[in-house]
Amino acid sequence: MQGILGVHSGSSRAPLRVLLARNLVARAEPPPPPSVGAGPRWLHGGGGGGEPEEDEAAPYADVPRPGRRWERKPYVTPMKVLIRRAKEERQARRENPCRVLEHPPDNGLLVPHLVGVAHRVHAAREMLLHGLTRLVEGEDAIPVKRCRFCSEVHVGHVGHEIRTCEGRNSGARNSLHVWRPGTVRDVVGFPYCYHLFDRVGKPRVVHKEKYDVPRLPAILELCIQAGVEVERYPTKRRTRPVYSIEGRIADFEPDDSEAGNSEAGTSSEPPAAACTLLPAPVASMSISSAPTDASNEQEEEEEEITVPELATRTLQAWLDMRSGAARLMKKYSVHTCGYCPEVQVGPKGHKVRMCKATKHQQRDGQHAWQEATVEDLVRPSYVWHVADLGDESPLANELKRYYGKAPAVVELCVQAGAPVPAAYQSMMRLDVVPPARDEYDLVA
Repeated sequence: MQGILGVHSGSSRAPLRVLLARNLVARAEPPPPPSVGAGPRWLHGGGGGGEPEEDEAAPYADVPRPGRRWERKPYVTPMKVLIRRAKEERQARRENPCRVLEHPPDNGLLVPHLVGVAHRVHAAREMLLHGLTRLVEGEDAIPVKRCRFCSEVHVGHVGHEIRTCEGRNSGARNSLHVWRPGTVRDVVGFPYCYHLFDRVGKPRVVHKEKYDVPRLPAILELCIQAGVEVERYPTKRRTRPVYSIEGRIADFEPDDSEAGNSEAGTSSEPPAAACTLLPAPVASMSISSAPTDASNEQEEEEEEITVPELATRTLQAWLDMRSGAARLMKKYSVHTCGYCPEVQVGPKGHKVRMCKATKHQQRDGQHAWQEATVEDLVRPSYVWHVADLGDESPLANELKRYYGKAPAVVELCVQAGAPVPAAYQSMMRLDVVPPARDEYDLVA
């Protein structure tokens, strides 16, 4: 009996071992790559599992999720790299206490090849604001909605029903938004910062000067520091580099340089002061006639241009402004608070105690400055993509995983007739057909 059982048990183990070995080999081998004709992978936001792989096979990319209020923003440059740079600068300061700063803009001079970029960014910003004003408030205006209790924005005739409101009394409304008409400021946001007259000589604004120093949009301040001249915000331009003595900036430029700068057109006074040299009637005629001619030409061009062309130009201005600002930020440092949206353009952040974010009591109201990104300088308010602007039915909360998102500027220009940029096609999910409200539970 034992022999029979032994024979049968031994013979039955062989196929089992073979099957187990085949299963282990099959699990160890990677899955076969998808065929050329296979359909794309559907990656919907909010689902479980790990993060999607960063390859070209994934057609969809989700909008960057906002961080939690009590958490600090991620560092653009790793902390180890920042510590290594600080040690190198400290060592160089010890070896050579008195040295001339060679590289602009740290030495007070302008970067020559970025002056044209600053002018293009400034012109793109003006064109963007002008185009958005016509698209939002013109005759063929695209409706823009803004929530009354939070910062949510929607582009469409009817506000959506997606329950994402976190404003006052949102629990009583079941997180539904209360919509009201929006403006251009709701479409694109430009945070303000303090204007620095001398970027290198006095890079910080102390708390006592918070009402004396003017504030302006941070991207405009970046353009001014990079070489753009604005009459309302004069700035000091140097012709010689500054010195660094034990970490402190020393300027040995002679006092008579102001006369030379005025001749070269780089004086610290507003450029409008040069018009006083002309006689009063001549000056008034020259000043008044030039804007009228420019305005008449601009009005004629506006009458001829169509809405899709205006939307295309506005969208191109948005892309040019962001790409140019990213180039400027590689040389001209921009800082942001790690806990609140405050921004300061310059080598250092200001010392105004106005932070009210998490852990501000430990910092005595001062900001926790760190390196900023383009999103901190130009805040893109992301909105839900509406496939058909003429459809009066609002977006449903049950189908939110089938809807795409895009910055409000991009969504507004696309609804006006501009082509979708390649960088935002994955976010908007144009090839996804959302099911009906009574069919969403039948879709896997």
